[in-house]
Amino acid sequence: MDVTEQQHIDAVRSRLYQRYPDLDPTTVDCMIYAAHHRFDGCRIRDFVPLLVERAAVRALDNPPPTTRPEFRNAVTAPAL
Repeated sequence: MDVTEQQHIDAVRSRLYQRYPDLDPTTVDCMIYAAHHRFDGCRIRDFVPLLVERAAVRALDNPPPTTRPEFRNAVTAPAL
């Protein structure tokens, strides 16, 4: 990654921090990192920052559903 691409990714990071002030910055960083590394090995890099921002926004706007533990096998105390 060249300096210009890194500067653009840093600008994306700043914009997403402002757009999602309630999220932990580490969460935003993880989404940017994951999106950015999807483009590893691509020869044409001109639009990578734009694509990273779009992918990160999509991931942050639509988080996966949380899984709640099921207590099907929970043992209940006998009634007295």
